[in-house]
Amino acid sequence: MTAKTAAAAARATVYGYPRQGPNRELKKAVEGYWKGRVTADALRRTAADLRRSTWQQLADTGIHGVPTGDFSYYDHVLDTSVMVGAVPQRHRAAVEADALDGYFAMARGTQDVAPLEMTKWFDTNYHYLVPELGPETVFTTDSTKQVGELKEAIALGLAARPVLVGPVTYLLLAKPAPGVAADFEPLTLLDRLLPVYAEVLADLRAAGADWVQLDEPALVQDRSPAELNAAARAYRDLGGLTDRPKLIVASYFDRLGDALPVLAKAPIEGLALDFTGAGAANLDALASVGGLTGKRLVAGVVDGRNIWINDLEKSLATLGALLGLADQVDVAASCSLLHVPIDAAAERDIDPQVLRWLAFARQKTDEIVTLAKGLAQGTDAIATELAANRAYLASRAISPITHDPAVRFRAAAVTDADGRRSQPYEERSAAQSAHLELPPLPTTTIGSFPQTSELRTARADLRAGRIDTAAYEQRIESEIRDVLAFQEEAGIDVLVHGEPERNDMVQYFAEQLTGYLATQHGWVQSYGTRYVRPPVLAGDISRPEPMTVRWTSYANSLTDRPVKGMLTGPVTMLAWSFVRDDQPLGDTARQVALALRDEVNDLESAGTSVIQVDEPALRETLPLRIADRPAYLDWATEAFRLTTGGVRPDTQIHTHMCYAEFGDIVQAIDDLDADVISLEAARSHMQVARELAAHGYPREAGPGVYDIHSPRVPSAEEAAALLRKGLEAIPAGRLWVNPDCGLKTRGWPETRASLENLVSAARTVRSELPHS
Repeated sequence: MTAKTAAAAARATVYGYPRQGPNRELKKAVEGYWKGRVTADALRRTAADLRRSTWQQLADTGIHGVPTGDFSYYDHVLDTSVMVGAVPQRHRAAVEADALDGYFAMARGTQDVAPLEMTKWFDTNYHYLVPELGPETVFTTDSTKQVGELKEAIALGLAARPVLVGPVTYLLLAKPAPGVAADFEPLTLLDRLLPVYAEVLADLRAAGADWVQLDEPALVQDRSPAELNAAARAYRDLGGLTDRPKLIVASYFDRLGDALPVLAKAPIEGLALDFTGAGAANLDALASVGGLTGKRLVAGVVDGRNIWINDLEKSLATLGALLGLADQVDVAASCSLLHVPIDAAAERDIDPQVLRWLAFARQKTDEIVTLAKGLAQGTDAIATELAANRAYLASRAISPITHDPAVRFRAAAVTDADGRRSQPYEERSAAQSAHLELPPLPTTTIGSFPQTSELRTARADLRAGRIDTAAYEQRIESEIRDVLAFQEEAGIDVLVHGEPERNDMVQYFAEQLTGYLATQHGWVQSYGTRYVRPPVLAGDISRPEPMTVRWTSYANSLTDRPVKGMLTGPVTMLAWSFVRDDQPLGDTARQVALALRDEVNDLESAGTSVIQVDEPALRETLPLRIADRPAYLDWATEAFRLTTGGVRPDTQIHTHMCYAEFGDIVQAIDDLDADVISLEAARSHMQVARELAAHGYPREAGPGVYDIHSPRVPSAEEAAALLRKGLEAIPAGRLWVNPDCGLKTRGWPETRASLENLVSAARTVRSELPHS
């Protein structure tokens, strides 16, 4: 096929779309079902309506082959576990009694049964539920969901393409089930899993699928020869099936590397590659392997993870370079659009000029369709769109919103000394111990307390003008008094003010910093029914005035116990925002760090002796390729130390991280030079404590003993058992007792009971210590 005819065949497609609906209808329906206000049938109808609306909108825009199977009530990896019958033994009775309730039990747990572990989906802020597998795992096929959704789309008269998590990625994401040896490798189950995938593919073919997409993002990470051989075997076997649809294997988030020749040689019909960011290296790599002769290439040239408009001319140049490297070149986003909000047109409070710089899911589908048209018909066919795109890009480049000379001058003047504490940890620790006078195994929480409906109503009333600022602040003060009184009564040692004034741990600060923009409808799924509105980091960052001192000082005035000042760290401010793409991330991080440094110093000056700078996103932002990590960790740890380096030795600096794999960043955690770190550990059974011990981590740590992402209340005995596990790795003089994460999403009854049990556990284990 010539380049000309390849271009003429270009089509637009996407790998997936936001699930929640324009007004978060899915969230409301699922949570209503959990509370007994929505029936199972009503929930299913809402889900079907959302799928239908999404597919029709995509088709009307010009998207070919709408994706099916990417919709989920909670998580697509959990859906895959159901599809292959990988239900943990402890959940089987619930699943057999009621499939929907059992599904949610795996996701959220029950009072009697713990949920599946949850962690980050590669380097995004989406969380997936980790499959639990072992040598005895028996896979069975259940393609009900995948076939059913395909039939729904076909019934609407639409061309549809089922999207599945690929078998290799599924196994590489899995962990040994509880009780299984830690060195068990789930990938050894591949030969057992492939027949199930073969049955699913046959079922989809019988239901009308011409193509099926198998997502293998794990192959963009560094993979061993054995893992690459497993991928080759998987697609040799699946490609060799006679009763199957055409197969396209999709990778995203980075360059495919050594896995590219493996997949290029596989007997499959297509490959989908990311050509944005680090994935741009796929272009030269594809040419070096001789292209994809006889295959379809889906080119991800529109960034599926950020919200800035595409440079259409640059993308067309990439697409043009790809012609001739495959029999057919189609146009797509770099990954599922799950990671961006639905529609920028819904934003009414953003400057119209700035709004033209933004592209959410609907705008990205328009860009994809425009690029496919330009590739197929030539640039004259999209001349109007190209001219507008050039103008919007130019206006952003010269806007005063994006450049503040004073901020840039200050950032350029930073020295290494600015990022170092005045004394080494051993001396600081002694000064802090004398100053704070805490018992062994001190108890604390991570920061936030339940965000009640009354608090949300008060914020809404303030925005709408139904109450004035004085009335709102009285409501916040009342909540702080209640939160502190409970903590004192429960016996917690280091208190927090509960953060009742904060809508979100990033958005709250973003709204008070220059350079950030807030959206009203920019909701993105974090996990399950938890949606966040990442702010837009559009320009240079500074702090006009203190952001947290008022409320932390008020809390300090109400108690004799230490109250932690609570800030979100610079890396997390970037990771949980839609960050600017027109300068290096390290430069942006330094600007944010300097703004936060001012806040840390003001908190200390106001009498705050314990300051926590949360960095839950440090691990999730870690580049997927090992070669890219040192440069990232250099600027990331520097930004944290720049934030905290100006305080006195007796001021105790805490940090917090949650829901990620920490083993490969333990040295970076050490390099932060925080005095205390709290980490998720409940679902992973204190794994992180063992990792810290293996590294020889010298500072204090609080591996969590209360899983706050589940509604279940851990007993005092359960928390005590986890603490004892923690003590096997961390000495009592350096071990803290705390939940896994903040309590914002929990209700007050479960929070009270859980924290009371946590304190009881600490007292029990404290009494068991020598010389206690």
